[in-house]
Amino acid sequence: MRIRLVNRIDENGLKLFPDQYEIGEDLSEEDGLLVRSASLLEEKFSPTLLAIARAGAGVNNIPLQRCAEEGIVVFNTPGANANAVKELAVCALLMASRDISGGIAWEKQLEGSNDFAKKVEKGKSAFVGPEINGKKLGVIGLGAIGVLVANAAVKLGMEVYGYDPYISVNSAWALSKWVKHVTNINELFSECDYLTLHLPLNEKTNGLIDRDKIALMKDGVRIINLARGELVNEKDLLEALDSGKIARYVTDFASYDLVHHDKCICFPHLGASTPESEENCAVMAVKQLTDYLENGNIVNSANMPSVQEPRTTSHRICIIHRNIPNMLAQLTSIIGNNHINIENMVNKARGDYAYTMIDTNSDVDEKALTAIEHIIRVRIIN
Repeated sequence: MRIRLVNRIDENGLKLFPDQYEIGEDLSEEDGLLVRSASLLEEKFSPTLLAIARAGAGVNNIPLQRCAEEGIVVFNTPGANANAVKELAVCALLMASRDISGGIAWEKQLEGSNDFAKKVEKGKSAFVGPEINGKKLGVIGLGAIGVLVANAAVKLGMEVYGYDPYISVNSAWALSKWVKHVTNINELFSECDYLTLHLPLNEKTNGLIDRDKIALMKDGVRIINLARGELVNEKDLLEALDSGKIARYVTDFASYDLVHHDKCICFPHLGASTPESEENCAVMAVKQLTDYLENGNIVNSANMPSVQEPRTTSHRICIIHRNIPNMLAQLTSIIGNNHINIENMVNKARGDYAYTMIDTNSDVDEKALTAIEHIIRVRIIN
């Protein structure tokens, strides 16, 4: 197997590849890609490419639809960097309240060492800010990161409201009982003193925070965005900052205008920038990639259904195909006509695409399966 590295990947993840794997940055005809933040949107993929593993949660740098059409499974690593982002969110909450960064910058501009302490004491009132204890925090998005942030805020004494119409069972179990579940996002906007965004970027969430939503918010609201910059309409945001409607905006996604606005605090995309997070993401990405290449299992894919079965036979047939009627009948007919017994079969669908794994103890004619209309990719693992 050949794995091409598009970004630097933590060595603790790379060392998990078996010895027979060839790993490098300049490989061609690769079987897998490992990427972090580099854009693959314009990349022309090799016909040999089977999977892309993103060492991180967001996949807006990968053309998911095109990959699905070409039979390329895209993996991400949700939760691997959750603690790192949670800790930065706690920092952002404090910085949104107390003008810590402004005070530090002001001190560095003071001249004269003899009366420095007096100048600091006299001018510190310009950087006063409220405590977060007892304030209302709205957490939009209760995935791996949002749950951790909500629970941490509860422990900090905040009154926490959570909104996520797609919350998973695992997230619901992990969420503190003190977090108030909100089903109408407008209620969260009108009630909360602080808002923090932890949701993916897609067609529905792009520009979620705009002029209309801001109008529903409390005067002097403080917003934290460590998820994706495009979740917020920047033009509308800047107008609200200028008017005082929004008191402070803290984000991990800088732009020139935001960096130079005195009510904005911009981090240089530090959310997952910890050694622990980079290692966690790399380890998780490598494990998912190798499991797919060697066993056909799909775990945490952004464009294909999750399918995971233990290997019990000598041959495993892995098929990516369109999610339309009569596909399974055609597949099993060809296998049966060749007098091959199916020991185990699993089929899952996700939108327009489906994935079928068939376990047998006999070899199968791959060309016969590939010839079926609407088959995208067939792979036989022995």
